[in-house]
Amino acid sequence: MAKNGKSSYYIGIDLGGTNMQVGVVSSDLKLLSQAKKKTKAEDGLDGVMSRIVEGVVEACSEAKVKLTDLEAIGLAAPGAVDPLEGIVLAADNLRWTDTPAAQILQKRTGVKTYLDNDVNAAVWGENKLGAGKNSKNLLGVWLGTGIGGGLIFNSELYYGPFFTAGEIGHMISLPFNPPGERSLEHNCSRTAVVNRLVKLIKGNRKSKLVDLAEGDLEKIKSKLVAKAYEDKDELTVEVLDSAAELLGITLGGVTTLLSLDRIVLGGGLTEAMGNSWVNLVEQHTRKFTFPDRCKQVKVVASTLEDRAGLMGAAMIAMQRHEEK
Repeated sequence: MAKNGKSSYYIGIDLGGTNMQVGVVSSDLKLLSQAKKKTKAEDGLDGVMSRIVEGVVEACSEAKVKLTDLEAIGLAAPGAVDPLEGIVLAADNLRWTDTPAAQILQKRTGVKTYLDNDVNAAVWGENKLGAGKNSKNLLGVWLGTGIGGGLIFNSELYYGPFFTAGEIGHMISLPFNPPGERSLEHNCSRTAVVNRLVKLIKGNRKSKLVDLAEGDLEKIKSKLVAKAYEDKDELTVEVLDSAAELLGITLGGVTTLLSLDRIVLGGGLTEAMGNSWVNLVEQHTRKFTFPDRCKQVKVVASTLEDRAGLMGAAMIAMQRHEEK
């Protein structure tokens, strides 16, 4: 918190499989600067860490804050993490296993670093500042390169004894599919949706996406998919509505299991598709809940969008640093 009436400063880092966001956040929860970089996981641990440090330096420079002025860094990483030990247990998107990420970043910056899961951080941000405000029990689901999730019970992040609570993307949704096509992540992430569309187009299905991408299927990303959906392209509507239904079936089951009152959807696919698609997911979610009173669950889109993870990471660092 503020010292002698003056603000103190924290870094929040939202490290995704494709992109990273780095920001300087003051103790009164104002985002003072934001730096965006490509993750480039294919460059390995050293390459990713070097870009994180570059992002920290860039964000500090923009905010006119020195590294020595920082109280702590909050690093939010994808996959399963041990927040107490600061270890990324398994992050498929980064190709990290048992990686002491907090220790490595702390050594490179000289600033105390705290680790958490990226969607845990985003959900914490939304719960305190965004679409999850005033909900004591909620689930956050982020649809991007993969699918991550985070849970809040009784106004606190819930980790579970193995620190993996909320990993909804790895739940098996279609068990009779071939290996590699069975989980929710395999079927409803942005990557899965784009890959399915490309596969069907290559199989001679007609789609406006070909023209939107100027014939280059590598250009098909979230924004083009959203545009084709808005234009009611038959193939895109078929694929996205199918993804919404499968996601809703899963969320309906989780709502029945945990009696949640709110679910926040975030990530690149959600941001691109907007509220009309989120409302469709909500319809399917309510359809598959039990009993009827659980149909009051609200499914809403992130309002902080790409700021959710870094704000949440900074707030987690604040809280844990103060507890020391």
